[in-house]
Amino acid sequence: MSSSESSTVPFVPETAFGTWFLRTHTWEHHVLRVAINDLKDLIGTPLPVAPVIVDVGCGQGISFRLLAEAFKPRRIVGIDFHEPSLTLAAAAANACRPLVADIELMHGDCAQLSLPDASADIVFCHQTFHHLVEQERALAEFHRVLKPGGILLFAESTDAYIKSWVIRLLFRHPMQVQKSADGYLDMLRHGGFRFGKHNISLPYLWWSRAKDFGLLERLGLYRPRPGKRRETLVNVAAVKPG
Repeated sequence: MSSSESSTVPFVPETAFGTWFLRTHTWEHHVLRVAINDLKDLIGTPLPVAPVIVDVGCGQGISFRLLAEAFKPRRIVGIDFHEPSLTLAAAAANACRPLVADIELMHGDCAQLSLPDASADIVFCHQTFHHLVEQERALAEFHRVLKPGGILLFAESTDAYIKSWVIRLLFRHPMQVQKSADGYLDMLRHGGFRFGKHNISLPYLWWSRAKDFGLLERLGLYRPRPGKRRETLVNVAAVKPG
C-alpha cells in the first residue's frame, strides 16, 4: 500500500507477518472456518435463499469458498482497502466460481461503502473491526446496505486478545478503539441491530488465548470459567429490523 493510500483511510493494515498468516492452514481451518460455522448456527431466522453476501474486509478471499458452501449465495461482493490482498482475492474468486458465478471485488473503505441502500442479505464481518478506526461509521454503513431483515454476521477479537503481548509483538492495531465483548455488543445495539442471547457466542479457542495458547489448561493447571475470565472472542448474528 502506498503512503498516500494509507493516509486517506484511518485504519491500521496488517504487518508482513499478518499478511502471511492469513494464507496459512491455521487461519483458514482453525479461525475462519470455525467462525463461519458458529455464525451460521447463531442465526435465529430462516436463512435467505440465494443471498447477496457482502464480505467487508475480505482480505485475500479465503472466505469466499467457505461462505459459498455455507450459504449458497447467488452473489458475493468482497471489499478491502489493501490492494495486494485484493490481487490474491481475485485468484480466490476465480477458483470459487463453480460454486458462485457472481463474485465482485471492490477496493474501498468499510466506513464508506460504494453499494446501494438495502442491497445485501448478509454482511459478513470477520476479524475486520479491530483494524478500523471509524468503527461507528463502518457499522452504520453495514446497516445501510443491508435489506430490512438482513443479517450481520460479526466475529471479532476483543481487547483482551488484541492487547496481549504476543499479538502486540506480531501485529499492529489501533489500540484506542479496541473493545471488550460487552463493548462490541453495546456498539451493535446502539447501531440499530437486534439480537438475543441465543444469537451470541463467546468462543474460547486455543489460538485466542495468546498468553499461553491454552497450555496451562492442557496441563490441568487452570480451568477458566465463563463469567470469571476475560473473553477473547465474540460472535454475533444480528438482524437489521424490518
